[in-house]
Amino acid sequence: MNTRTAAARPTAAELDLLQVLWRLGSADAKAVHEALLPGRPEATYATVLRQLQVMHGKGLLDRDESQRPQRYAPVHAQDKLQQSLVKDFIAKAFAGSGKALVLAALKNHVSAKERAEIRQLLTKNGDGA
Repeated sequence: MNTRTAAARPTAAELDLLQVLWRLGSADAKAVHEALLPGRPEATYATVLRQLQVMHGKGLLDRDESQRPQRYAPVHAQDKLQQSLVKDFIAKAFAGSGKALVLAALKNHVSAKERAEIRQLLTKNGDGA
């Protein structure tokens, strides 16, 4: 992995496109645009195509130029990129404390049902509850 790829951090709009590509796998710009429309009806085909090209340049996407139309696919697996983004977020917003992140999330953003599921996961993994 080159340093440009390692340093690339997707924007919010790029994350939207990555979500589509993680779901579809390899896809051309038209398929990505059509899949994106329900959540972002203002997105034009030209904008999606340009964003895919930019993401390829940043090292976030692979592009298969042997086919027409060209197909794009994420370079990084969803879980790996998410882990990297969460790690950076914890370092920047919570002074490196995963505990502080969890407490902030549990305070306002997790339902009672989700808390129970989290407790079960922690118990199942032997991390206490």
